[in-house]
Amino acid sequence: MVRSKKIMLFEASKGNFIRITDLNIEGVMRRRLLDLGFVPGAIVEVLRKSPLGDPIAFRVSQTSIALRKEESMKIEGELITS
Repeated sequence: MVRSKKIMLFEASKGNFIRITDLNIEGVMRRRLLDLGFVPGAIVEVLRKSPLGDPIAFRVSQTSIALRKEESMKIEGELITS
């Protein structure tokens, strides 16, 4: 059985998988994130967190990208657990 819990990307731990539900970002940064694959329904894996938690490396659509806390706090998703 698969369960989900709503969280912001910033709250996820290394190795977690999150299904994106909403991007609360406007303007150019929203467009860039959408172009990189951060779209509702996409599965994101948390690859690494820096010691202070900023930035965080994610994998989405076969691409690895590091986001600052500022951006990752504005992306909401469902934590996927089995």
